[in-house]
Amino acid sequence: MHTKALLLASVPAATAAETILGAYIFSRHGDRTTKAYSPTKLTALGAEQVYISGSWYRSRYIDEKSSTRINGISSDLADLTELAVTAPVDNVLQGSAGNFLQGLYPPAGSVNSQKLANGTTIEAPLSGYQYIPVNSAAVASRGSNQAESSAWLQGNSGCPAAVNSSQAYFQSKEYLDLLESTKEFYQKLLPVYESTFPSESATFKNAYSIFDYIHVSTIHNASIPSSNLLTPSNLQTLSDLANIHEFGLAYNASSPIRAVAGSVLASHIVSTLKSSISSSSSPKLNIQFGPYGTFASFFGLSQLPAVSKDFTAIVDYASSMAFELFTTSSSSSPSENEISVRFLFANGTASDSNPAKTYPLFGQGKTELPWTTFVSEMNKIALEGGSKEWCDACGEKTGQCAAYFPGESAGVAAAAKSSSGMSNAVAGVIGAMVTLGVVLGLQALILGVSGLRLTKRRKQGTSEVVEAPAGKSSFSDTSSVQKA
Repeated sequence: MHTKALLLASVPAATAAETILGAYIFSRHGDRTTKAYSPTKLTALGAEQVYISGSWYRSRYIDEKSSTRINGISSDLADLTELAVTAPVDNVLQGSAGNFLQGLYPPAGSVNSQKLANGTTIEAPLSGYQYIPVNSAAVASRGSNQAESSAWLQGNSGCPAAVNSSQAYFQSKEYLDLLESTKEFYQKLLPVYESTFPSESATFKNAYSIFDYIHVSTIHNASIPSSNLLTPSNLQTLSDLANIHEFGLAYNASSPIRAVAGSVLASHIVSTLKSSISSSSSPKLNIQFGPYGTFASFFGLSQLPAVSKDFTAIVDYASSMAFELFTTSSSSSPSENEISVRFLFANGTASDSNPAKTYPLFGQGKTELPWTTFVSEMNKIALEGGSKEWCDACGEKTGQCAAYFPGESAGVAAAAKSSSGMSNAVAGVIGAMVTLGVVLGLQALILGVSGLRLTKRRKQGTSEVVEAPAGKSSFSDTSSVQKA
């Protein structure tokens, strides 16, 4: 994503009478290895990117000298009751969250020590390293693990309707036109990536996977086959086509369920910020790590592409967006009518040279929204993951949704059983095996209780071990694989 200077974007600074009550940060991971070969891994560069970003947010929300410090938050030692940090169970996202937190709350030296009953003072290892837990969270609503090892944007949404909506993109005029018009372009670059992408896969259908493969190579590989083909113009075209491809999969104005990841995020943002307002014991700072597709979905739903077309592009590594609760009231318990929200976004690592800037949401034309307006607009796009509304919208009636449709889910199970094609003979064999298992179990119980044991003669013989051939997986058509 290549952001331009926007008239409505500005670096936010709290006024003298302004108090920050809480914040919610959503961040992408740092630099990683290519998705062409699983599992992906966070690189040293990626760890550094999110660490710097965490340091910048520390300077904004945690540092006791900051004018935008969250009211009452601990500045040196992390108070785990004030933080809520989540990321999917994924190598790259969990690792990124951990490194971000080290920038947010770095080792505290002797401040992070404890005096024991015998008078001995013990400092935490690694110069007072602070161990802040990262809780697991499902991608979108109930996604699977290892989201960053996948290239298919909807693979971990758990929402059948969203998957179907994204698949419909492959029948759209935009997609079909680009599939045809870019054939020559992708074939021209085939010498660069033919060891990973066969000729039949080198098309716009795999625009993101090809871009990702080359993008990672240009960062980490000193030598690239036929690198003379990777001119600035061709690299930009690869990026532009990947942006079009992925935004088409992430959001469609006429099919909002396609952006289910953004809808679930919106619901979580509102619920956590509400807690920050209503309860002093709730976390003051909420942090979640997730994939770039969630950014794209939320951007589309919140009408940010109307502010700039840059919001239709894939966000850079370590990009982050934040939602700040603030008030100008001097009351220690301001009413909801006295609270406002501002949205900030940093494309790439947030730092002094690239600070998060404010942008207007929902076509409001202003960067600071009254809390009640913010909630009203967010609720228009929000879906609570796993709720009855989510299940209805996704057309899901099994798994965690089965409780909402007891009759129908039972019918689905019965139909699945009926369609399994199990014959009476097979059923009889299974029944006999179960019976045998029960008999053997009882026999073992009797022998155990009586102190007896069975022995058998050891027969000489050999065993054979069959090993699968080693080798890295080659890339195949990503459209047939469920990916995030």
